Amino acid sequence: MSFVLPTSKIKAERMNPKRIVIYSKPKTGKTTAYAGLENNLIIDLENGSDFVEALKIKVNSLQELLDLGKAIRAANNPYDYITIDTVTALEDMIMPLAIKLYRETPMGKNFDGDTVVTLPNGAGYLYIRQAFFQVLDFIDKLAPTIILSGHIKDKVVDDKGEMVMAANIDLTGKIKSLICAQADAIGYMYRKGTKTILSFKTNEEVTCGARPEHLRNEEIVISEMIDGTLKTDWSKVFVNN
Repeated sequence: MSFVLPTSKIKAERMNPKRIVIYSKPKTGKTTAYAGLENNLIIDLENGSDFVEALKIKVNSLQELLDLGKAIRAANNPYDYITIDTVTALEDMIMPLAIKLYRETPMGKNFDGDTVVTLPNGAGYLYIRQAFFQVLDFIDKLAPTIILSGHIKDKVVDDKGEMVMAANIDLTGKIKSLICAQADAIGYMYRKGTKTILSFKTNEEVTCGARPEHLRNEEIVISEMIDGTLKTDWSKVFVNN
């Protein structure tokens, strides 16, 4: 393979993140905030959208998720955004595929268990990671931007509820590190008074950050209760290219 070497700087090809991870403690208002994002399909894996008016659909199994993805592709990918709510539940949902992948190996051809977690020496986590990222690659092709919504792993917050100590998204080991490495942006969502705020500020206590320049070290008000009405605005997160 031959290459044509660049002789000048090449302009950035994207402004907005392709894959963004957003996590928070429970009942922060994530799902309500996602509902306010125009043309965003919320794929509800935890039955957490019952009280929210939104573009949404419930999915209860990996097969349902795959069937939904096929329907989205058959409709020519009509959504600008797709939110997986939550990615924590997705990790639990992919177990049938992890078992299938293990059974396709010489060691696992006679395996009749219902989880690979119990395999000796933690060997099953390899197949969980493979299954998880196979499904995530499938999801990535369904919309220009994929939002992966997650729970917080650590429960310790300060007295104002604003900052999480050593906070990470609630995922298993290497899946957590890989998904964060591959994300274009990682935001921590929290409430402050009547505002729901999405923080991309990087520090030692909270796993956050962003590749897009307009998000780096920013804190953005996503929604705010004004005169009894909830106002939601994602325009500072997803800017016009």
